[in-house]
Amino acid sequence: MNNNLYKDLKFKIFHSGNPVFFYIGINVLVFVIVSLISVGFFLSGTDPGIVSAVVRENLGFPAAFVKLAYRFYTIITYQFTHEGFFHLFFNMIWLYWMGNIFNDFTKARQFHFVYLGSGILGGIFYVAAYHTFPVFAPAIASANVIGSSAAVMGIVVATATLLPDFSIRMMFLGDVKLKYLAAAYILLSVIGIASTNAGGNIAHIGGALFGFLYIKTLKNGSDWSDIFKKKPKLRVVKNDSFKKPSAKATAMVNQQEIDAILDKISRSGYDKLTREEKETLFKASNH
Repeated sequence: MNNNLYKDLKFKIFHSGNPVFFYIGINVLVFVIVSLISVGFFLSGTDPGIVSAVVRENLGFPAAFVKLAYRFYTIITYQFTHEGFFHLFFNMIWLYWMGNIFNDFTKARQFHFVYLGSGILGGIFYVAAYHTFPVFAPAIASANVIGSSAAVMGIVVATATLLPDFSIRMMFLGDVKLKYLAAAYILLSVIGIASTNAGGNIAHIGGALFGFLYIKTLKNGSDWSDIFKKKPKLRVVKNDSFKKPSAKATAMVNQQEIDAILDKISRSGYDKLTREEKETLFKASNH
């Protein structure tokens, strides 16, 4: 039974092709490994806080330029490192809720691009703020940031920008449109700049900006995630018998397909649509 559970988890995280499970799996795996090492230190009579300090120092993204010179890799590693269970839990809940919606309308490479890109821009905002505002100057030498919050914020805002009027049901609030949910998340991050987690909240804003700009650019016909796309080998094949369908005929077929999808939504609800039908509806909304 345990072996089957291990195989199921391994498949979902690494082989299912679902980026939501992939990022949740990596974040949880890193947290579990660090936590188990901390338990070992505790049982040996050593302060387990040493583990957290070492992890934060070597995997966290530093504000000091002198550290960035040899810890450049932390622009990625900080996105998968958390301090405390609830820090991880709430980030992963948001990633699961919003990530699954986003994943229904996008390709896996687009999800990867938004997650990593939002985390990177969040880190850049963090460093820029610490070197711009005098209030942070005394802390630059020792400051660093960890957590997937900036990357998750990018997914949240990208989803809300893509589907602003899409609603999800929340406890005590009922149905809430994504645009209001994202706006509240951003507002809380701005207010949080004056808290003890100032750096983290600044990183959130950078992540949010990346998610917003990516979708706005995507809707205008430019996909930044194409840098992750493998270029196919081109082969020219001549086929004189092929006759391109007229624009009128193509439009008629597309409209019939869209009408059928809309009818299905009215009968069974949006959740019953296949991934292909959702993609068709999304593409049609951009024309």
